[in-house]
Amino acid sequence: MSKPENLQDLYTHELKDLWSANDQMQRLVQKIVDKPASAKLKTLLSKSEKSIGEHTDLLKELLSNHDVKVSKEHCKGMEGLVSEGKKHILEEGPDAGPLLDAVIVAQYQRMTHYGIAGFGTAAAYADALGHKDDYAKLQRATKEIYGGDEYATTLAETSVNLKANKA
Repeated sequence: MSKPENLQDLYTHELKDLWSANDQMQRLVQKIVDKPASAKLKTLLSKSEKSIGEHTDLLKELLSNHDVKVSKEHCKGMEGLVSEGKKHILEEGPDAGPLLDAVIVAQYQRMTHYGIAGFGTAAAYADALGHKDDYAKLQRATKEIYGGDEYATTLAETSVNLKANKA
């Protein structure tokens, strides 16, 4: 990112960073979508993969509406989260079953929290800049991401962690 000169620059950077973050998260979700033992967790990951793509399309749309180069900027924050996810799920994680499901939920939520923070920040910038349509779309996306996170928490608390504790 070049040195920002104003809030619009920060907003544009946030959109580009989120695009990269989404791409990275989506690639990992694609690799793990069939790993859970829990059918509900598989469904969550499958829906999440689709939603991430839709949110990426939104980011591209918003960038193009502001006459800036429609490109992403590599997100090092998500790079670290994805690296940890790969390590704990695919490389050094437990064998398939309830314990792996608990690991998947934890790693998924770490990445999701990054998305909540990023989309929420972008929405706040859009609001301050008077980009009312952008704000509404980003708020909606933030709520969708938050909904997936809340569902993952519910799965963990009512099923996944309980089964992992008995494994």
